[in-house]
Amino acid sequence: MKIYFIQPTPYFRGRQLIKKRRLYFVGLAPAILAALVPDVEFEVCLETIDEVNFDTDADLIAISGMGHAIIRGLDIADRFKALGKTVVMGGYMASLMPEEAKKHCDSVIAGDGEISFVKMTEDFKAGALQPFYRIPLEKLTYPLPRYDLLAEKKIGDFLPVQAGRGCPNSCSFCSVHCLYRGVYLKRGIDEVIRDIREVRRLGFRKFLLLDDNIYSDKAYFSTLCGEIKKLGMKWMSQCSIAVADDGEMLKILADSGCTALSFGLESISQESLDSMNKTWAAASRYGEQIRRVTGAGIDVSTEMVVGADGDTLESIRETGRFIVRNKITVPRFYILTPIPGTDFFRDMAAQGRIVNHDIHSYNGAEAVHKPARMTARELTDAYWLLYKNVFSVGAILKRTVLRADFFRHPLKYLFYLYVNLYYRHQIYQGVTPNII
Repeated sequence: MKIYFIQPTPYFRGRQLIKKRRLYFVGLAPAILAALVPDVEFEVCLETIDEVNFDTDADLIAISGMGHAIIRGLDIADRFKALGKTVVMGGYMASLMPEEAKKHCDSVIAGDGEISFVKMTEDFKAGALQPFYRIPLEKLTYPLPRYDLLAEKKIGDFLPVQAGRGCPNSCSFCSVHCLYRGVYLKRGIDEVIRDIREVRRLGFRKFLLLDDNIYSDKAYFSTLCGEIKKLGMKWMSQCSIAVADDGEMLKILADSGCTALSFGLESISQESLDSMNKTWAAASRYGEQIRRVTGAGIDVSTEMVVGADGDTLESIRETGRFIVRNKITVPRFYILTPIPGTDFFRDMAAQGRIVNHDIHSYNGAEAVHKPARMTARELTDAYWLLYKNVFSVGAILKRTVLRADFFRHPLKYLFYLYVNLYYRHQIYQGVTPNII
């Protein structure tokens, strides 16, 4: 039996495909799934850097879209179905809208795949494929991922390693919350370290620690950092900005080799944060918290959304000034989008505020709902203006080169300068910078 696994690339400007020479942020799903079915031939297509082989001899097509790439995934599924192939879809986005995904494929794995994918494969072999699989996990564990399937691709200088999955917070727009509803599963530390050792054995000296909010269990996080430190690896991750208030944890992180953290700040408007059920965050303290993290020697990347009910055209402009003022080296923005299956979608639909029902427009770069204080068109225009302001040449230089610590780490900031100039090039092509 042969499975052809496809990680689609997102669209931009309608149906144009985002293509790159090298993929830096690689999904872990294919490596995990391949390890779960060792008796199956497993071929991986990362469409951002590969071409989809529609003439494949695979028995089963598996598609797992990350974020807005799910839209491209639906189109790929339709084409393979027309060719007579059996298609299964999974991943966060398909899990949020399984009924919609099922219109395009033979079976949908909703939620975690560690048990469901194996069961689905067995059923397919037996000619008894089910339309839906949803088997929740009681514990998060899996064999050593098939990292070799990723390492042979044109990727960056790091590989992903997972620590935990899920999040105790309840942000209404968040796909993680809407799937896990407060559940947070952690892998055994020995298993995480096993994977990091394999990444190092393959010749990598950096890794991306995947976890939706690893700071939610400080004891686990601290112990894991202690074990990582022994390996002499550099690493990056994401977590709650609340870690900035824990000086001890920041020191542990820096000492263990953590070089960068990404924070989902979402908005500088407290009203907007509150409207998204992110009341635990204090927008007024973001600047201070960012300085604490960078003061510990850890670089900061941010992800923010615009279009919440507290946002105005002026607050979106101020967001740009906030990014430059706080010298955020790698900022990313998205338009708040009511993804089907999220609480935010339910709320917007109930209020009659969804103005565009074409799923191909749900790309995070085009407003499809009516915000409280502007039109959808005004939001879309303000979003692209925000990106162009933050990635103007002057703003890029202020955030990457014109900073007090530049001469302590010139090569690092020159690298960030290059990244920002590349993002600027993408923005003027109509491509939003994201983690691909």
